[in-house]
Amino acid sequence: MSLIEFTDDNFEDEVLKSDIPVLVDFWAVWCGPCKMIAPYVEELATEFKGKFKVGKLDVDNNQNVSMKYGIRSIPTLLIFKNGEMVDQLVGALPKAKIAEKINEHIKEAVN
Repeated sequence: MSLIEFTDDNFEDEVLKSDIPVLVDFWAVWCGPCKMIAPYVEELATEFKGKFKVGKLDVDNNQNVSMKYGIRSIPTLLIFKNGEMVDQLVGALPKAKIAEKINEHIKEAVN
């Protein structure tokens, strides 16, 4: 599986220092909407492998990163490029909407 588990410990290396854009799914075990989008996030990790890094960060176990980016409601999806947060999606969105956002950032990277 292409999905990466991000943590407070590996966030800087895996996300901020990544040479390709990164989608981070902030989630928790008890979050119903998070469970709804989990299969989409896993599928997108496979579909965009090599072009976009996709992973999940458990907000309960990784509070430093969650606090740093002001995560107040989950699921929240943040997109990072070159160490900077460049986009945000909040809530249980359809897979097509998440993929559309990823594609926007891939096109920007090419141009």
